[in-house]
Amino acid sequence: MMNQVAIIRLGSVTIFLGVALGAFGAHGLEDLLQENKRVETWDTAVLYHLIHGVGLLFVGLFRVPPRGAWICFTLGILIFSGSLYALSLTNITKLGMITPVGGLALLGGWLALFLKAGSLANR
Repeated sequence: MMNQVAIIRLGSVTIFLGVALGAFGAHGLEDLLQENKRVETWDTAVLYHLIHGVGLLFVGLFRVPPRGAWICFTLGILIFSGSLYALSLTNITKLGMITPVGGLALLGGWLALFLKAGSLANR
């Protein structure tokens, strides 16, 4: 079972990696991303990575973090942003076929948070 500290650390590491990947894409991978015509794809991956990292931090602030939310956010970041990062670097377009699965996981995290909101607020 993940506790508050573990989820806050997971969120912090996730945001750290999102910032690092954003900077690396803008500076270290700029030529490759432009050659692959995937700058916007990389930027989308970073944006969703960072937003949902903040979502993880938020979930970690609850005394009893909702399990469904942090699991979905984590899986969503890995699948959604991960597939877009890989697509950007390799230009293998078939990788984009799994991106919606990650998007559904991200939506699932927000839905789980919505459904648990009442019980979380009363703890």
